[in-house]
Amino acid sequence: MNAIISASELASDLAGANPPVLLDVRWQLSMAKAAGAPSFDGRAEYAAGHIPGAVFVDLDRELASAPGGGGRHPLPDIAEFGAAMRRAGVSSGRPVVVYDGGQGWAAARAWWLLRWTGHPDVRVLDGGLPHWEGPLSTDLPAPAPGDFVPASGAAGLLDADAAAALARSGVLLDARAGERYRGEVEPIDPVGGHIPGALSAPTTDNVAADGRFLPAEELRARFKTLGAADGSEVGVYCGSGVSAAHEVLALAVAGIPAALYVGSWSEWSSDPQRPVAVGPDPQ
Repeated sequence: MNAIISASELASDLAGANPPVLLDVRWQLSMAKAAGAPSFDGRAEYAAGHIPGAVFVDLDRELASAPGGGGRHPLPDIAEFGAAMRRAGVSSGRPVVVYDGGQGWAAARAWWLLRWTGHPDVRVLDGGLPHWEGPLSTDLPAPAPGDFVPASGAAGLLDADAAAALARSGVLLDARAGERYRGEVEPIDPVGGHIPGALSAPTTDNVAADGRFLPAEELRARFKTLGAADGSEVGVYCGSGVSAAHEVLALAVAGIPAALYVGSWSEWSSDPQRPVAVGPDPQ
């Protein structure tokens, strides 16, 4: 099952006999969030124009629970997540396509949650809304309720202890910018640095200048240099489990399964008992 879909493929599928449910997850983290500034959720942009039939999904409220001990974007309550997806028209027997404003992080978070909770057919619009060439709509759709019932499980999910262990026994990738990994700057969390043993692998390096993913063979080559190949166990974290979902998506495009540490650095760094590494080396 492909993890991404091109704009031309999406247009064709929307005209087909079983068109996908469309979810618009425009969102961007405010770098001032630690000081109380809200995230940009894209609701106004959605109202101003979206792919016809798309339903807006709020990342902070529907794809995460309230910030706390589990980091800035802990897992949502599974029952509430299921209810939100059913309101959006998501059903198990109908494909889903998720898109955002182009960065891909928010769409990947929705993709990961739906896949992790058992939806069999979810794809992300490669490059997001900027690559859509069809019309936009300001109509607010009222889809028939879906029947999707999420089923959570442990597979594909890491907690802090499992992430620490994986950094030593397998491959743990840090999807944040390199300067945050090295601890040179930390605009959001109180402590800079990385989980000891983790490798720097900024998710921004998985896409081309136009925001679309690099070809699968190039992604495989990149991850192979990081040790993520030949059956190795792979996990990813970032600041709060959003951009890391984008790296898990890139790994899926490359044909490499990977787990997500949802709490990520925002959870890890809030615990003074957790060790912190700084500099360019994993340590």
